Amino acid sequence: QVQLVESGGGLVQAGDSLRLSCVASGRTFSRYGMGWFRQAPGKEREFVAGISWSGGNMNYADSVKGRFTISRDNAKNTVYLQMNSLKPEDTAVYFCAGDLWGGSSDSATVYEHWGQGTQVTVSS
Repeated sequence: QVQLVESGGGLVQAGDSLRLSCVASGRTFSRYGMGWFRQAPGKEREFVAGISWSGGNMNYADSVKGRFTISRDNAKNTVYLQMNSLKPEDTAVYFCAGDLWGGSSDSATVYEHWGQGTQVTVSS
């Protein structure tokens, strides 16, 4: 069982940067593929980025390519989302998720474990 806790959200201005962190409990973190998703008010949850268990494969939504970077540190049981050049449309609650099969899928249905989310608000 893995428990996930996100942090690093906040209120920033357009063009600013934030780094989100997701710390996992449990000894099997390194086996998990990890993903970041987001949900804006009134909208469905959407994929942002994913990283495979080894960090060798990464996957991004078109809307964040070139601005966001996902990474992981298995020694620290942590996955990161570096967000640069933030836009007001990036405003959402950001969730990290874990996939026991180890991939970097963009489908929320393959992720078995979810954090509670951290709010990111980008003002114009």
